[in-house]
Amino acid sequence: QVQLVESGGGLVQPGGSLTLSCEVSGSIFSVYSMAWYRQTPGKERELVARIAGDGSPSYVDFVKGRFTISKDNAEKTMYLQMDSLKPEDTAVYYCTVPLLDVWGQGTQVTVSS
Repeated sequence: QVQLVESGGGLVQPGGSLTLSCEVSGSIFSVYSMAWYRQTPGKERELVARIAGDGSPSYVDFVKGRFTISKDNAEKTMYLQMDSLKPEDTAVYYCTVPLLDVWGQGTQVTVSS
């Protein structure tokens, strides 16, 4: 059974940086695409970034140039490096394996002075 555990969220000032981690249990890590989503109260979850099984990244427009998605196959961990954070990046961030519809529990990111 695949399980995902996020970590690394917290409070950061505008312009600051955070790195989120998503540890994966199970043997699917290098095979399936994975993604980061985020959600704010009253809104639907939205895609932030995706990484293919071969490591190819893709980003939504509002994070391009600021966020970097990556993964370490040996550590079975996916990362989201977030730079130049803005207050509107405040949300609960989730990692997921879309094809399996498996989600982590989420980690809160708050950008505020």
